[in-house]
Amino acid sequence: MNTLSIKNDKGLLVLAVRLVVGWTYFSAFFRRTILENKLDPDAAGYIGEKFNHFLPNALGIKPIIQYLVENPDALWLNMVLFTIIEGIVGLFIIFGLFTRIMSIGIFGLAMGILLGSGWIGTTCLDEWQIGVLGIATGFMLFLTGSGTYSIDKYLMKNNYAITKKKWFPWMGSGELPIKDSLFPKVVLIGSLFVFGMTLMTNQVFHGGLWGTLHNKSVKPKLEISEGKVTNNTLSFDVYRTEGVDVYGSWVIGIELKDGHNNTLIHLSQDDLAALKPENISNYYVAKIKAGKHSLVVPLGAKAKISLNNATMKTLTKGNYIIKITDISGAFWEHQFIK
Repeated sequence: MNTLSIKNDKGLLVLAVRLVVGWTYFSAFFRRTILENKLDPDAAGYIGEKFNHFLPNALGIKPIIQYLVENPDALWLNMVLFTIIEGIVGLFIIFGLFTRIMSIGIFGLAMGILLGSGWIGTTCLDEWQIGVLGIATGFMLFLTGSGTYSIDKYLMKNNYAITKKKWFPWMGSGELPIKDSLFPKVVLIGSLFVFGMTLMTNQVFHGGLWGTLHNKSVKPKLEISEGKVTNNTLSFDVYRTEGVDVYGSWVIGIELKDGHNNTLIHLSQDDLAALKPENISNYYVAKIKAGKHSLVVPLGAKAKISLNNATMKTLTKGNYIIKITDISGAFWEHQFIK
């Protein structure tokens, strides 16, 4: 191979991108299985709980995420398979083996990250950037394949039988069997699709094109629903839909008020820290639980809270308000009729 052909080896030119992207995905496998055990449902940092954080504002794939976080066994199996796939795809990309089919894997994994967690990121829209750059690099690696420093190239250079198969250029490397007249159109259409996904998700998740710029990862937000009083028990659902994903919302007060805004029941942070497991019925793997000084509500967690109090029996029919207060001073209210 002469100097000119080496300089025009498209696969060689993207070597740095291939190595970095490959490590990005292989490192996910490495972190969860070698450095720590993040596949243990009972261990701190379980990847299934991280996956649960995606749920509130996922785009398009929310039903899939909800099914999995409601079914812990299915979630664990999928997290294991997902981790293995990331490891294989990343390792094969690093070594340049079956580069094009693995680039499709990168494209798919990045699309899942983008749609599931593109709204998460406290400072630099972290997950959105990872997602859009992943689908862009996946598409680029599909177009270029791997070059001089790759197993694909070694196989082709030594004329292994597998490289003579018609499918090899589509799954490995080498010149794509696309007519020269069509190739620029393929590049253009694919690039416009990737760019369109970038603009669309930037707007949906962050208001990055028009309207009010927003970041749902900065402040906690709780949704309260299904409020009711049965005998001496007040019950309601709490669902945390926004805020930082690495720590919970700390609830320091729960109040029940009547229609005239009079406080009938007030639970302080000490009362909430003393809640028993039977008072909290979690729906998903990310669990609301009593902490040392408050009620801790992780991102994506949803639970039915049941509070027993003799005052409930004396309540007459009418409008009532449940108020929940976060340690930051933010509060949320839910009105219901008894």
